[in-house]
Amino acid sequence: MKTFNVPYAKGFVDINIPDQNIAGVLESKAHSYKPELSQEALVEHALDNPIGSQRLEELVKGKSNMVIITSDHTRPVPSKITMPILLRRIREANPSIDITILLATGFHRPTTHE
Repeated sequence: MKTFNVPYAKGFVDINIPDQNIAGVLESKAHSYKPELSQEALVEHALDNPIGSQRLEELVKGKSNMVIITSDHTRPVPSKITMPILLRRIREANPSIDITILLATGFHRPTTHE
C-alpha cells in the first residue's frame, strides 16, 4: 500500500492505493520551472516562430476586419501580457483593420458585479 498526498479543494488529502494498482508515478515540476525569458519575450518569440502557419503580420495584411477570441477572467490566461503585444503587432502590419475582441465565457455562471 502506498500513500499519496493529493490536492483536493483548497487543501490536500491522503489517499492509499494498493501497490498492484500503481503502474508508475508522474510528478510535475511545474512549480519549480523558471523560464529563461520574460513572459513578454516568450509571447514575442512564439509569434515570431509560428508552427504550421504564416506569421500573424502576414495573416492580417490586406484584411478589413478580424476577431480575437480570448478567455474571460475565470481562466488563467495572461491576457494583460498577450493582448497588448497582439494588438501592437496587428496595428503595425495593418493600421486600418477593424478589430473585435470576443471574451469566451464558456458555460460557467454569468459574471457578477459584487
